[in-house]
Amino acid sequence: MLYPTLRVARPTNDLAALLPFYRDGLGFTIIGQFEDHAGFDGLMLGHPQAPYHLEFTREQGQPAGGAPSAEHLLVFYLPDAAEWQAAVARMQAAGFAPVPAHNPYWDQHGRTFQDPDGYRVVLQRAAWER
Repeated sequence: MLYPTLRVARPTNDLAALLPFYRDGLGFTIIGQFEDHAGFDGLMLGHPQAPYHLEFTREQGQPAGGAPSAEHLLVFYLPDAAEWQAAVARMQAAGFAPVPAHNPYWDQHGRTFQDPDGYRVVLQRAAWER
């Protein structure tokens, strides 16, 4: 079965501020971008072979606000210990320190990082089990 590609889209006030977090810290690549498309600027980041990517948009003249709560999370499951350690080290080398998770569950086997808009990303050292 062919699964659809997932795009997670959200607004931001500052595309340039988000770029180091997702590109340098999380290791995403820019897979698309646009300027002044009907009053919107946008940036798509992901991994070329992954079935998902993130889109951030900025609407000219409209404030986007920030994360509504500390529980708005993107969670990436990294079961390989070396891969997880490398991901955490990459975030820290890019200048992003872990923050305490609002839900202590995520601190047991993961690290939580907060982007410039206040949204959080968890690097979870575990396999996703359905």
